[in-house]
Amino acid sequence: MKVTQEKLPASQIGLEIEVTPEMSKKVYERVVQEFTRSANIPGFRKGKVPRQVLIQRIGATRIKAAAVEELVEDGLKEAVKQEKIEVLGNYQLRSPFEELLNQFEPGQALTFSASVDVQPEVTLKQYINFQLQAEEVKPDPERVEKVLQNYQDQLATLVPVEGRPAQMKDVAVVDFKGVLPSEEPEQEPEEVPGGQAEDFQLELLEGRFIEGFIDGIEGMNPGDTKEVEATFPDTYPQPKVAGRKALFT
Repeated sequence: MKVTQEKLPASQIGLEIEVTPEMSKKVYERVVQEFTRSANIPGFRKGKVPRQVLIQRIGATRIKAAAVEELVEDGLKEAVKQEKIEVLGNYQLRSPFEELLNQFEPGQALTFSASVDVQPEVTLKQYINFQLQAEEVKPDPERVEKVLQNYQDQLATLVPVEGRPAQMKDVAVVDFKGVLPSEEPEQEPEEVPGGQAEDFQLELLEGRFIEGFIDGIEGMNPGDTKEVEATFPDTYPQPKVAGRKALFT
């Protein structure tokens, strides 16, 4: 069998296959026998229908079409095996089927074109004999100390403190409720949305919570009640309280 290969885009290979006269005749005879065994023609038993009667009743074109289909299938299988092509998926017939049907004659060579999907070719660039230059990295003692301190703080166990007021770096457990003072003396203060909590753990560090709240907690003793004035930043996500002062009790 004569086979010509052509590389196509998208990881495909084009094949032009010339089927030998012997294969053409063999496949046609096989198809005729298949129709003979399966055809139901009045007056004849299955498998005993004369060839000419079969062709007249089934139709020469139908038999030739079935033969061309099998010829393409068999030709492709043999061509792929002969050329040692690792095929992915099914083939695509590139030659018009009607054209093949018109050209086909049992016992004569038939040439058709098809394409098959194959594994994409991967071109590797250099991946060995690289030269690397390592640089010594010296840790910053201050950053190391800061990271270690953060780990200590995260893993620390809270221990109740007695005999002194709250101070910076403590963790205070507080109950609070916030209101927004009204500019009109006769109007009642308005509650701060979400500004109420119980048993709220608050680490007393600069920059935590809203401005003034931490300073107000510092110096309080367990059980104390105090009114703390704090100011929401202008960039606070709730426009209703952004930039306003609030009283927390």
